Amino acid sequence: MAAAGRRDAPEAPDFGILKRLARDQLIYLLEQLPGKKDLFIEADLMSPLDRIANVSILKMSPATSGPSTCSPWMRTSSAWSCPSSSATTSCLPRALVVLQEGDHRWINSVARALQLLNSLYGPFGRAYGIGRCAKMSYELWRDLEEESEGDGQGRKPEIGSIFLMDRDTDYVTALCSQVVYEGLVDDTFRIKCGSVDFGPDVTSSDKSIKVLLNAQDKVFSQIRNEHFSSVFGFLSQKSRNLQAQYDRRRGMDIKQMKNFVSQELKGLKQEHRLLSLHIGACESIMKKKTKQDFQEMIKAEHSLLEGFDIRESTSFIEEHIDRQVSPIESLRLMCLLSITENGLVPKDYRSLKTQYLQSYGPEHLLTFHNLKRIGLLTEQAAGETLTAVESRVSKLVTDRAAGKITDAFNSLARKSNFRAISKKLGLIPRLDGEYDLKMPRDMAYVFSGAYVPLSCKIIEQVLERRGWQGLEEVLRLLNGHEFSVSDSTAEDGAAAEAQRVVLAVFLGGCTFSEIAALRFLGKERGCKFIFLTTAITNSARVMEAMSEARA
Repeated sequence: MAAAGRRDAPEAPDFGILKRLARDQLIYLLEQLPGKKDLFIEADLMSPLDRIANVSILKMSPATSGPSTCSPWMRTSSAWSCPSSSATTSCLPRALVVLQEGDHRWINSVARALQLLNSLYGPFGRAYGIGRCAKMSYELWRDLEEESEGDGQGRKPEIGSIFLMDRDTDYVTALCSQVVYEGLVDDTFRIKCGSVDFGPDVTSSDKSIKVLLNAQDKVFSQIRNEHFSSVFGFLSQKSRNLQAQYDRRRGMDIKQMKNFVSQELKGLKQEHRLLSLHIGACESIMKKKTKQDFQEMIKAEHSLLEGFDIRESTSFIEEHIDRQVSPIESLRLMCLLSITENGLVPKDYRSLKTQYLQSYGPEHLLTFHNLKRIGLLTEQAAGETLTAVESRVSKLVTDRAAGKITDAFNSLARKSNFRAISKKLGLIPRLDGEYDLKMPRDMAYVFSGAYVPLSCKIIEQVLERRGWQGLEEVLRLLNGHEFSVSDSTAEDGAAAEAQRVVLAVFLGGCTFSEIAALRFLGKERGCKFIFLTTAITNSARVMEAMSEARA
């Protein structure tokens, strides 16, 4: 329900057409294949294929191994396999960090996806972005538009703005523990192509159940973006409301009972089943997080984000490593310490690295090389030297010249500059009293009021300013590659509703915390965010992707 003075968000465009187009293309391609009666599809591809065209249409048997004739097509078309109530999120397989490591294979897919969306729902009035791959994707998309002579021109726009964001612009958010319900479900059970497998610990039986998580799940749709601390209370109230609806049967005459059974009972039973599953999921999450000392970990994370008690947080990480709690979690905390502190001092880097290899094995040695190369786990020495030189030089030259010098230094040693960026953008809320997670005041609620996601704050600021004006210092710290382009013809032709629809494109992965934060922003500003991403990611996937690189 919209608050007083707040505009309701516009309706999202009809993305059903994307599913229909993909299904028709899939069927057409399969019909063209020779020997299609003997064609097998890998099991991992069945979920995205099933979201496009159900298994009865495919009429194929899954195979657990062996190459799939359809897999090259799937890499470009499965982007449309995961529509949700207010977002279109892709299930492209593990494109997590390839965009940051010199592998540009996804840029063509992203550009062609934008071309398709522009032809169906554009033309887009404004385009913003930041990051090298974001800029490359945008430029390739514009080249494709020129070649096709703009298929979307002349039609009524349904999407007003587009924002392209590189994952390496903000690794901090991806490394933080998620505390919104959908994020926790993903962290705990792994959401794949919009569905999740709940095991016996959730179902309270000896069977596992696959549940599709979307707006058709009336329980999930109401709690997906909520902070976990608010979910149990909602589910309890929901349970009482359902029971009250069941109790209405008492005192009904035959006609009323007949209407109740034919019109309401089936829906109530379905809602009750889903309610039981989500209560079970919450209980399972609580048990696992309690074992992992989750609250202590969150406290350490918040200290790192705020820049307080760094030595105490470092000791917590050392204890985490020594206890061998989890190799992925230990690595994540080390990376979060490094990126928030602009690298580790050499003594801490060597100590933590040695302890980690002793606890989890020398086979992780190459993982440290991968993390250092991408800038997630680095030593501070080189960065400190460059920062000192920059500081001296900047006093002698103009701001513009200092910016160019900074860019040159940044090309020599990658720095996160998180602390300075956080201060410039106000990412750490200053609170008087407790943060009310049930009635959040800003996007920081997705991290318990401790931190506003950097990626989301950038999007908020650029949309508010309708460009990058006034953010020059932030851009310098972020290493640039920003762009802002407006199409006056498209803007003038767009209806007021369409101008409040924003397509957010994440290259390298997007977290459910970021999706929840931007949905909150949309409600506050009366706009609708649509999401397109090369992958749904979280801290574990980031770490696993770097670890798998050694194989």
